[in-house]
Amino acid sequence: MEHLDIILMLMALLVGLYSLAEQISISYPILLVLAGLGISLIPGLPVVQLTPEVAFLLFLPPLLFDAARNTSWHDFKKNRNSIGRLAIGLVLLTTAGVAICAYYLIPGFTWPLAFVLGAIISPTDSVAATSAFKNLHLPKRMVAILEGESLVNDASALITYRYAVAAVLSGAFILWHAALQFVLVALGGIMVGMAIGYAFIWIQKRFLNNPTVETVITLLLPFASYLLAEHMHVSGVLSVVVTGLMISWRAHEIFSFQTRMQMNSFWETLIFLLNGFVFILIGLQLPAIIHHPSDHTLAEMIGYGLLISAVVILIRMVWVFSTAHIANWLERLRGRNERTPINDKKLLVIGWSGMRGVVSLATALALPLVMENGQEFPQRNVILFITFIVILITLVFQGLTLPLLIRFLRVSEPEGKTMLEERRLRLALCNSARNFINESLAPHVPEQALVEVRNRLERQISYFNGVLKTEHHNENASLQHELFYDYLHSEQAIIDHQRKLLIDMHKKGSFSAVVLRRIEQYLDSRSLTLSAMIKAFK
Repeated sequence: MEHLDIILMLMALLVGLYSLAEQISISYPILLVLAGLGISLIPGLPVVQLTPEVAFLLFLPPLLFDAARNTSWHDFKKNRNSIGRLAIGLVLLTTAGVAICAYYLIPGFTWPLAFVLGAIISPTDSVAATSAFKNLHLPKRMVAILEGESLVNDASALITYRYAVAAVLSGAFILWHAALQFVLVALGGIMVGMAIGYAFIWIQKRFLNNPTVETVITLLLPFASYLLAEHMHVSGVLSVVVTGLMISWRAHEIFSFQTRMQMNSFWETLIFLLNGFVFILIGLQLPAIIHHPSDHTLAEMIGYGLLISAVVILIRMVWVFSTAHIANWLERLRGRNERTPINDKKLLVIGWSGMRGVVSLATALALPLVMENGQEFPQRNVILFITFIVILITLVFQGLTLPLLIRFLRVSEPEGKTMLEERRLRLALCNSARNFINESLAPHVPEQALVEVRNRLERQISYFNGVLKTEHHNENASLQHELFYDYLHSEQAIIDHQRKLLIDMHKKGSFSAVVLRRIEQYLDSRSLTLSAMIKAFK
């Protein structure tokens, strides 16, 4: 690729911004969009542009897959009605609302072009949402709804986007035919995604046992799922989402602790790089977009962006409040008040959490450069510019004010609530481990080797019950090589036992996904330490 040296330097700059975001507790996508704006102001930088097909394939499958694999299936299922209203109903309404405004208020926009803009802007961004909610202690139900929305609405918006772009290219659009195709394409994508997910899980459980190979396969999986679905003329986006959800459901039992640790680090790095690369691309293209011959001045395009941003925010607020109250009324009418309704303060936070991000930007960059007749894709630069403005407004304005709004409305959960849940889970695991030692380890492991294991476990149980005990070391055991080797194996056997309990709790939904994931990471890191010590003693 030309100008690779410039892109690498800009990526290094973004790495510095990521560190800055961590230090000042700001969602890093906010700094990325500001960096994209800053890059556009640097004179003399080249225009770097990927072909639309490469842009779509390079960015969207891994971004969607990562969002799906980090989604809790239990939380998704519990809140499926709320998620569905936001991820499907709100997306369609936003697409239509933006299209109406664009058609009537922006000169040169046909109905198909207006719907293209609406489909690009309608989905919220999962990375932006997750980053914005970090350390804010929002109620778990709210987080589950917002993260589930940002996952599913990508799929519904991108399917709509494909039909809108096809209408621009062909010049023809039949609503009933498109609606029927929408359903068929969506169902086909779901089926392909399930097939790919089942195939991977079957192969993983029987043949794979190498962390590096498994991590690489998870990188290839979203591309394989997407390409197979597209080859079968069904939704590649939905296929990727469903595959990711299946991996999320089974990841606790099909991956080893080495694979989980390596895979999580790899995907966190990859998503940051993809986010950074997208905003670098738009930053390098903005000057050319601004100076490209157009019927619209820069001031007019900024005005259009601000107008569409206001429309997007207003539609979301109206939809969130109206549909939630209607749903609560219907539940009361049916006598099915199983869950406490979300109050207006929390609805306001949900309504203000509609940040747009990298998915919308990558989708805009994937717009075709030319039509089938060889002419430029109409209003492409205007659509790109408006999309960037909407992302800038929603990420920076809403993203920076969201923590202030949450504190003002006092909708956060007490910080100790999650800690209390974690303590209950750890205590349950420790009590089970004590029974496991007596029933399974004691008959086969020398008692001297189990003394330190029992002492450590009893100290943990006391601590989780609110009692501190001084540490007691068994010096005789530490002096004997064979006993210490038995001690290490006993500790690993206990962790394996606790991990099985954790999998059962995950399947039952006994504890929140956040706490289960945190304990799993603790067990994985301890397994890694024990594994290294066992190898050293061989």
